[in-house]
Amino acid sequence: MIAVRGRTALGSLRSRLLLGTLAWILLSIILAGLGLNRLFQDHVYRQFEQRLQTHLDQIMADVNLDAADSVTLQSRLSDPLFEQPYSGMYWQIARQEAGSDQWVVALRSTSLWDEALDVNAPDTPSGMLSLTGPEKQRLVVLRQELDEVNEKGQSLQIMVGGNRELLAEPLARFERILFLSLGGLAVGLILAAVLQVVLALYPLQLLRRRLLDVREGREPQVSGSFPSEIQPLVDDFNAVLSANAGMVDRARAQAGNLAHAVKTPLTIMGNAAQAQDPHLAALVSEQVALAQRQVDHHLSRARAMAVRAIGVRTDVSACLQSLCRVMGRLHSDKQIHLDISEQSLVFKGEEQDLQEMAGNLLDNACKWATNHVWCQVWQQDNVLHLVVEDDGPGLDPEQLERVFGRGQRADERHPGFGLGLDIVRELARSYQGQVQASASKKGGLRLDLMLAS
Repeated sequence: MIAVRGRTALGSLRSRLLLGTLAWILLSIILAGLGLNRLFQDHVYRQFEQRLQTHLDQIMADVNLDAADSVTLQSRLSDPLFEQPYSGMYWQIARQEAGSDQWVVALRSTSLWDEALDVNAPDTPSGMLSLTGPEKQRLVVLRQELDEVNEKGQSLQIMVGGNRELLAEPLARFERILFLSLGGLAVGLILAAVLQVVLALYPLQLLRRRLLDVREGREPQVSGSFPSEIQPLVDDFNAVLSANAGMVDRARAQAGNLAHAVKTPLTIMGNAAQAQDPHLAALVSEQVALAQRQVDHHLSRARAMAVRAIGVRTDVSACLQSLCRVMGRLHSDKQIHLDISEQSLVFKGEEQDLQEMAGNLLDNACKWATNHVWCQVWQQDNVLHLVVEDDGPGLDPEQLERVFGRGQRADERHPGFGLGLDIVRELARSYQGQVQASASKKGGLRLDLMLAS
């Protein structure tokens, strides 16, 4: 029967190329997305720090502390968020008490309302403070001290801060745009990769169809133009086909020569077997039978070995109708019923091999049949089924087991060499098929021949 090999996804060249390309595209897109997002975050934070530094510089330029410890600003800051309560942008000015290290909040933005920033927060190496502001907002704060700003030598502490949540919206918006952009890029790259793989592997698909044409006998060789990477393979394969066809032709010629060379001596010995000497006749008859058996066997083996050298096709209907006419003349006392499901059935092999197999099955059935022989042919699941039944006496289970044995005859009373069904089995195996024997519902023997189609 036909052997089917299991296939895995990684066993496909197309799957390997697509999986490798897909993995590389996704990895590249993910790394690029993470890198771009990180760069944008750093850019936004630097801009925010520069914004705070600008406000801090503006306050430092406009602040004034007089002798009466009154702190004033000569102008308002440009950012309107400083005027909205709890807006997220805050500034605060604290002065140092005369003769002490204590800081007292002297002036603050309207946005702080009745809250105040921690004037005693410890310094950090970066100069940026992380404080908790109004409504538990997480603030980024810049702090700067001005020494001896009046005649008393007092100092001022200026703090400008902003809520980190002010950065969340632009970051989230950028991440959405980045995700959509990189996602679209990934889809485009994947589609381009799929198209590239399909176009790159198309010559292999074309080669497969050309090989199928050769296998089914539509073409003697692989035809068509292929890329430079594949064309040498096609040329070598065609050279092998040509060499194989030549070898098969020579083998057939030798087999035919053998048959013709042996035919004449066998005829002479057969005539000698009809002599009056019974001992000589028995000896010659025995040797003739042995020689004929060997010739038939080796000729069938030669055809079986050459059967699939190149693809050929045989019309099943025409072949069987011809066989049934011949068998009808040889066995005129038997009625042969032929039933073919489709007139277009094709056997992927040589006509003489189908004739050999079907002829032996029909001849065997006609020898054993009482009155009728039935032959049915149909195709199912790419398998050609040929069933031959008769209404004869049938066989016992023990006889069914040895009916295909070489040189075995189910009934020694019938003439023959016991090679017919063995030849059928040999030829069927060469076509990856099989033949089975069983009891027929019509009373005799049923022989099922199954061949790949």
